[in-house]
Amino acid sequence: MPLSAGDPERIGDYALEDRLGSGGMGVVYLARSASGRQVAVKVVHQQFAENDEFRTRFRQEVAAARRVSGAFTAPVVDADPEAERPWMATLYVPGPTLSERLTDGGPLDAAELRRLALGLVEALSDIHRVGVVHRDLKPANVLIAPDGPRVIDFGISRAGDNQALTETGRVMGTPPFMSPEQLSRPREVTAASDVFSLGALLVYAATGGSPFDAESPYMTAYQVVYEPPSLEEVAEPLHGVVRRCLAKAPDDRPGLAELERLLDALPGSGPVRVNGGAQGGRRGRGGAERTWATTLNGFRRRRPVLAAVTGAAALALVGGTVALVNSPSGGVRTGGAAEEAGQPSRAERVIALPAGWRPWQLSLFEVAGDAGAEGAAVADDEVFGRCERVGTDLYCGGYGFSAVRVDGATGHVEWRTEDLSSDAEDSSIGSQPIGVRDGRVIVHDGPSDTPQVVGLDTETGRKKWSRRTSDNTDTAVFGHGVLVSDPGDRSLTAWKATTGERLWTMPVPRGQICSAVAYDEVPYALCSENVTGEGDHVRYSVLRLDPRDGTPKRLVRLKDVDNPLGVVGHELLIPRLGDDFGPTRYVSATLVDLRTGAIRRTAFPDNARGDATLLDDRVYFVQESGRVTAVDAKNGKQLWSEATTVERLGPPVLSERENTVYLASSSGRLLALDQRTGKERWQGAARSPSSGTGSAQVLRVRGAVAALAGDGTLFSVDPLRPDAKPAKPDGKPTRSATPRD
Repeated sequence: MPLSAGDPERIGDYALEDRLGSGGMGVVYLARSASGRQVAVKVVHQQFAENDEFRTRFRQEVAAARRVSGAFTAPVVDADPEAERPWMATLYVPGPTLSERLTDGGPLDAAELRRLALGLVEALSDIHRVGVVHRDLKPANVLIAPDGPRVIDFGISRAGDNQALTETGRVMGTPPFMSPEQLSRPREVTAASDVFSLGALLVYAATGGSPFDAESPYMTAYQVVYEPPSLEEVAEPLHGVVRRCLAKAPDDRPGLAELERLLDALPGSGPVRVNGGAQGGRRGRGGAERTWATTLNGFRRRRPVLAAVTGAAALALVGGTVALVNSPSGGVRTGGAAEEAGQPSRAERVIALPAGWRPWQLSLFEVAGDAGAEGAAVADDEVFGRCERVGTDLYCGGYGFSAVRVDGATGHVEWRTEDLSSDAEDSSIGSQPIGVRDGRVIVHDGPSDTPQVVGLDTETGRKKWSRRTSDNTDTAVFGHGVLVSDPGDRSLTAWKATTGERLWTMPVPRGQICSAVAYDEVPYALCSENVTGEGDHVRYSVLRLDPRDGTPKRLVRLKDVDNPLGVVGHELLIPRLGDDFGPTRYVSATLVDLRTGAIRRTAFPDNARGDATLLDDRVYFVQESGRVTAVDAKNGKQLWSEATTVERLGPPVLSERENTVYLASSSGRLLALDQRTGKERWQGAARSPSSGTGSAQVLRVRGAVAALAGDGTLFSVDPLRPDAKPAKPDGKPTRSATPRD
């Protein structure tokens, strides 16, 4: 990034050339010495320079970094902690951070991962040898140089003979990569803490996701301290190594010497992931409990969280009780042996319910109140609703009712928006949410004459910005941006999620129509080349757009294929439709390597019919009749196919930890299938009197299952007792968002 007007021209004896980055504590510049050597200069922000405690901490950082030297650390070449704005210069290492490397190329393969792991162990050995604990080993602090990784930023490191500056009840670090003792006993942190962080970092490098995945730093901290890591996607033998590194007790973790032997024995080829981990797109993102796209966003786009987590706050995360009322009438059929009345259909709870959870059910039409639709829209059941989940909050909207925020634990309506437009013809509202980013709920505001995309405040429901869009193509959310097709379909524009500020615009090639999609937090354009209806074939190109400026790069040009389902490993999966009449049938898939553009094809089995959803490395095909088929996305092999008794099922949700695939019908009937075999585990009773015309949706709210039926009925159940009688929330929002324009 170029220097800004307020940047100095020189720091010490170094001439500044560019900005490398800026964070909460300071700015890092690319600079050059008089001899021409390039260095990275970290300059503390002025407000911290005036803080005596921070200056003391910075002196510790400089002293600790000076003591460390080795092939896999960036050495300090100069520093002045007593300057008006303290600074430190390290040797410049050309290369991306680990998080940037995964953004551009996806999770590492076996050879890359082995080199990274051994390099990091050597770096930690050099750091620990001089009595320093890094305490903030994370993807942003690992540079990937051509000759191996480099560990940087000793900002919160601590030498054994230095004073601990961590205040009582306050810890510093990045929660997904912090050790349990950092969160609960920060003054007792030892070198074993870095081993825990290394284990979490290797899981991230192998899968693109953290072993402790939650939507808030507090929930992540709780998982780190109390819950087992999520390692379902990590293949052996790496699985066994990282499991030992992530032991809760420091003494149970391997030392660096033993760890080096374990990592050296890792193969240089073969799989490192059990599942592909990555999925995306309009349909492929629908149900996965954890995806690379969602977890990677936290590391790639947002600045690492500086958490202040106290023991009392962590305990408060799990406070409250679970209220269940058993239904005497039943209504649930279990897939296993008959059990005693009132007992759960599964004996073990794998994922904890949210604090204060209870079974609940409500109508989104009713809670929308005066802001909901009246007349024809309700009578015709034209709902087409959808919900987006963030933590335990559900943001829901659809055709016929306004957007609302619902507490997924209790069913209480936090707010309803009144800031959306109504259609001039029938006064109905369209408010289907697209995603939630940076404190904004992105929704389609659907008047037929003036379609627009709107950013609502997640806390109040008030409209913060709106932009006109085309009514013919899709909208995608990526990173900090919202990509839409402009009116007239002649360009795609990315708007900033928080403010609606224009980030960039990509002109659409002449004679084409381009739809916006996002896979793994990267924007793409799907551009149809034959849009006149002449001829039997339609060709379209997949364009990868640079998230920074929208520069397009054509990955592939195809003919007679459907829209991509998502990403499997490094490959974009694009299905091809058959020519038969009746239910949609997919005959094959084209897989495009996102790194090289290489193409390979695989055939699909005959049961690849219905609506397709990509979850991890499987494609689930759901027919209207109720048949569900699982196919290996990489080779097209059918894994199982089951004819269920539930019709009109929506897209599935996969819970790896429970070995369960959840689906819901348009009438609100829940279905749980065994992930490995497809056999039915249990089936719930219908929750709505009318199935409506919309598709059903399933969401996980930690250990609970929430579902949206086709008529706008939203409810939540305990998968161990899905027949428990729901409590009816009061239905009155805490607040309504009043129009501001």
